[in-house]
Amino acid sequence: MTQVLGKVVTFDEFVAKYPDNTRQRYELYDGVIIEIFAPTGDHEEVIGFLTTKIILEYSRLNLRYFIPKTVFIKPVENESAYSPDVLILNQPNLVNEPLWKKTSTVTQAASIPLVIEVVSTNWRDDYLKKYPDYVRVASRWRSLSQRREEMGIPEYWIVNYGALGGREFIGKPKQPTILVCCLEEGEYCVSKFRGDDRIESSIFPELNLTAEQIFNAGIVGNS
Repeated sequence: MTQVLGKVVTFDEFVAKYPDNTRQRYELYDGVIIEIFAPTGDHEEVIGFLTTKIILEYSRLNLRYFIPKTVFIKPVENESAYSPDVLILNQPNLVNEPLWKKTSTVTQAASIPLVIEVVSTNWRDDYLKKYPDYVRVASRWRSLSQRREEMGIPEYWIVNYGALGGREFIGKPKQPTILVCCLEEGEYCVSKFRGDDRIESSIFPELNLTAEQIFNAGIVGNS
């Protein structure tokens, strides 16, 4: 759930005056500060389960990745700042990030192998706001042959364990669904996973994890 706060501000104003409240999250949507209400326990268990599995996988592969506590992703083309539920960072590229040292903010696809958003009541933000900013083709081009990726994050997951939102995203009848967007040869391939489907990840191709395991993260004994 979200709540709009105050007037329109720039990204620099937002990070300079970010509310000092460790129990609350805020994001910036096109200059508007958004308060993100506290998630449910189920939401947190899904995040914790995914975080654990992904840490184990990149540790096994000896990749220099890590999952931060609070980091903003800033799309280049607008005054927004997002704090994903799960964000994997590529540590070697952080030296190239101009905002990293001062504001814990990343702007380059090379720093962001994978972003995961776990859907709650503000499902429209994950599908209709963040999705375009993370993966869409920029709207400014001279011809179709001159298109470029706006951010080009290699992979984006939307984990919808509660089957919230429109049928175009989760099917009819509505059912828990994981949407995975992978950047392949300059274009995004979008796949949907449900039930016993094994998640297919271009970042972690050997990850042995089904949609149902993620959806049942809160059940004792799930692995």
